[in-house]
Amino acid sequence: MTDHPDTRRVPVGVLAERRPGVTAWSDEVWRIVDVLEQAPDLPAWTLLRQADGRALFFAGQADVMLHTTDTDNLKHNIESTQPSIWVVLRAAETSPGMVLHHATVDAGEVEAIAGSGSDLMESLPMPPWLLAQVQTYVAQHHRERGFWKRRRDGGGDWRQKRQEEEE
Repeated sequence: MTDHPDTRRVPVGVLAERRPGVTAWSDEVWRIVDVLEQAPDLPAWTLLRQADGRALFFAGQADVMLHTTDTDNLKHNIESTQPSIWVVLRAAETSPGMVLHHATVDAGEVEAIAGSGSDLMESLPMPPWLLAQVQTYVAQHHRERGFWKRRRDGGGDWRQKRQEEEE
């Protein structure tokens, strides 16, 4: 599938932390720590720091995709009191036990992904450098669309049709 010419890819680097679980049901807990404008030249899941049972990883690079058809969702996000970026990690058999699956600033996309139920999805405040890029994109591509009510084919009141049939 090819992208629309106005689609923009914004690469982000992701930092994730693994720490010991605090309940009998979980050996470890993962969380997204930060998204970086400049991803380091490192392989995904490079261990950056380890101390007190916590491990900080460079989880990898993901592309935040900005599509012209999603500008309404993007606009709502950047106009909210806390614009956000969502990052999704997925459990994996390979070490360290997770893979970087997705990153997005589109709340509609988040809702669709959240339905899977098995992924770890976290929101972070959108960094200023990313907010500026999304604002510019929305300013260039967003078009307000009015409400359009679909006309029904052969519409009308079912009671009236039934009465006409009985006559």
